[in-house]
Amino acid sequence: MTNNTIKTVLHLYSLLWQEYSARVSYALTYQQMITAAGGTVANDHIAFRSLRLLVDNPQRKFNLGIDYLGQLAEALGYVVAGEYTFAANHLYARHYHHPQQEEFDLPKLFISELIVDELPANIAQLIYQTVSSLEHRLISPLSLISPTEDNPQIVAQQLQKIFTRPWQPPGRSVVEEVNQVSQYGAWVLLHGYAVNHFTGYVNRQNTAKYPDIDTTANGLANLGVPMKAEIEGNIAYGLRQTATQAVTEMVTVLRDRSNTEIQIPWTYAYYEIAQRYLVEVEPGKQVLFDAFLGNNAQQLFEMTRLSKS
Repeated sequence: MTNNTIKTVLHLYSLLWQEYSARVSYALTYQQMITAAGGTVANDHIAFRSLRLLVDNPQRKFNLGIDYLGQLAEALGYVVAGEYTFAANHLYARHYHHPQQEEFDLPKLFISELIVDELPANIAQLIYQTVSSLEHRLISPLSLISPTEDNPQIVAQQLQKIFTRPWQPPGRSVVEEVNQVSQYGAWVLLHGYAVNHFTGYVNRQNTAKYPDIDTTANGLANLGVPMKAEIEGNIAYGLRQTATQAVTEMVTVLRDRSNTEIQIPWTYAYYEIAQRYLVEVEPGKQVLFDAFLGNNAQQLFEMTRLSKS
């Protein structure tokens, strides 16, 4: 992996963090809390959502799911390190690990997809109709990594264009109807490939004031950040995770019949924190758990569910 590729990755994550943290103020609160205590802010993983379905493009068919973002991850040097199935929610996920993760402090990537064909036919059709507005807006990730471009900042700025919604705003009634069956599906129709969450890595905080996930979560709560009530996972399995509540923001949808754009409130993203622990891989040998727990992820998917209040 060339130095330029690593620099591109780091620049890209910096750009995505700037955009995400401007929308999710809780992430900045965490950053300020840890640095004020003399600690370090590191990122355990970045999560993205997608839709597993094929769409036509003038050049070829595109799979809008993990295959789309995964080809970029692999072009940037990442490899598949785990896979997870959530049958009840019609979701599948993979996590990607970079071989030089430790050397360059690179986060893991957690990419999930909604298996649209498993949804009721009317809901699947609504999703298909919405994303059919792609036209020429879907960009092949690999086309943005030019072998002749040696400026990592410019390449990162090009790649940032991928992490948006490449189709037209969905209809309001479409979002509401899809949400009744899959809040995940409604979220993707609204936000596309925008970052779903960044994750503060508790192990790297290096501050006596916040030595573990419990004190960190309490510290955020004391600063007025609304937190998930539970910490998922346990030490024996090697991973504990929790998160802030998801922020709500105004999103653009199309008014029924008139097709004019209007704004409605909807959830966007939360900020997660995670602590990893040693697990025994063979008698007398322990390693730091470096994957994910399906049940933890299942609970965290629900953090973007729209409140009925």
